[in-house]
Amino acid sequence: MRAAMAAAEVGDDVYGEDPTVNRLEALAAERFGKQAALFVTSGTQANLLALLGHCQRGDEFIAGQTAHAYRFEAGGAAVLGGIQPQPIPFTSSGELPLDGIRSAIKPDNIHFARTRLVCLENTHNGMPLSLEYLDAVSALCGEQGLALHMDGARVFNAAVALGAPVQDIVRGCDSVSVCLSKGLGAPVGSLLIGSVDLIERARRYRKMLGGGMRQAGVIAAAGLWALEHNVQRLAEDHTHAARIAAALRDRFGDAIRQVTNMLFLDLPNTVLEPLIAHMRALGVHVHRERWVLHRDVTENDVSQVIEAIRTF
Repeated sequence: MRAAMAAAEVGDDVYGEDPTVNRLEALAAERFGKQAALFVTSGTQANLLALLGHCQRGDEFIAGQTAHAYRFEAGGAAVLGGIQPQPIPFTSSGELPLDGIRSAIKPDNIHFARTRLVCLENTHNGMPLSLEYLDAVSALCGEQGLALHMDGARVFNAAVALGAPVQDIVRGCDSVSVCLSKGLGAPVGSLLIGSVDLIERARRYRKMLGGGMRQAGVIAAAGLWALEHNVQRLAEDHTHAARIAAALRDRFGDAIRQVTNMLFLDLPNTVLEPLIAHMRALGVHVHRERWVLHRDVTENDVSQVIEAIRTF
């Protein structure tokens, strides 16, 4: 990946003249079965550009109560776009319930914000959304005249887990954001993918937000490498997570949840904090109750983690 970055052909992306960025965007659009794509600095920026592209001031988007686009992106849609969020609870499987979406849609009345968009998250807490559910949400949005955006930061984890092409997962979505710097292993960058019209609006907003980049091919080359080489290997992360989960369940029982590349330890602090301290003493640094596996965690690392768990 670093060799590809060093050898990248570059140009001025603000003027659409960076050939490596252009190749990345074309590959992403083709891979997802959409018309166009835009290379941006982060998933937060990609989601914000989608919201700004789909909604106007005074409009509203529906999202999960703990969704990244609602809870962890500094209120950008409201602050910068005048767009009101309408959060609803996720189900235990990471879905927004259809009845919940339907009941959150505002009537066409001067008292209410105009509901314009539904935002899904795939995966949510590691849980992939089923194709049947995605088709049902898409049908509901079509019936109600709403756009559908997917925060697909980890959508390739969902594709690998379901054994489905990623374009099948996003076929009913009007836009999707994709992170290149999580499981795919690029050092920086995300993509927003959708229609030509949406991407053109997003490109203008990206410039407005200070996200126009010049010789961005240096980092786009890493994204190209990631898409071409690091998608199928996500299955290794899922396998590693399952191995660690099995060791944790041997020690702690059903308090352990694992889906795709994520583990959640539903343990009291009286157990969790000593476990973390024990593991750190053995050279294993973990982040409290959520553990995420990625390409830099090797099979040997996993064995070290398992041994630390067994000796607790």
